[in-house]
Amino acid sequence: MTRGVTARFAWCERTVLPLHFSRSSRGRLTDRDLARFPGDTLLDRVGRAVCHAGCLPRKELYEAWETARRVRRLFRGGRIVDLAAGHGLLAQLMLILDDTSPCALAVDAVVPPSAATLHKALVERWPRLAGRLTFVAGPVDRVEILPGDTVVSVHACGALTDVVLQLATIARARVAVLPCCHDVDVCDTGALSGWMDHALAIDVVRARRLANAGYHIWTQRIPQDITPKNRLLIGAPADAPASP
Repeated sequence: MTRGVTARFAWCERTVLPLHFSRSSRGRLTDRDLARFPGDTLLDRVGRAVCHAGCLPRKELYEAWETARRVRRLFRGGRIVDLAAGHGLLAQLMLILDDTSPCALAVDAVVPPSAATLHKALVERWPRLAGRLTFVAGPVDRVEILPGDTVVSVHACGALTDVVLQLATIARARVAVLPCCHDVDVCDTGALSGWMDHALAIDVVRARRLANAGYHIWTQRIPQDITPKNRLLIGAPADAPASP
């Protein structure tokens, strides 16, 4: 085979091979990504709706999906309260995965203007979401948490995760957090940093604090290729009735 033919053949091979699709990318999903969600799985259907919206960073889809499906394996029903919610995708996935939850709140200091675009795309695919999600712009501690709620939060920055956990435990509500931005200057390491890195020490202290508050806890991880900040802490009051 001549050099020219070899070069053309190699070029053809490179063009037909699928490009690497990083689930941790902050690039927006758009209609150009529709072919990456070709099936009839729930994730594929959600992915196509997100692509049509054209406003959500790719990693947010996978972070919310991996968190929601793990939480729903443990908790059914209840109002969903998504704190530091951003586009509110986690709250909507919780409703899609379990229709027995009557409604959801998506709370953030600033609600992205494109949150409405994403919600519209999801409602077009799941009309039962209409009228069940309320966006709230303001501090997360302005929202009243009720005992029957399920409080969720993905990557509430730094000490905001501790605020979320505190709000949930005061109300005796179920809670799940995927922490990030572990700030050693404001978060408690429990003097454990001599044995483990600061971020892990902070999350261990959070888990033990939740258990000491009378909660049954679950410590899980979402896939690391989505985010290195992948530790998921889930808790429910030990004396609460089991989910139906």
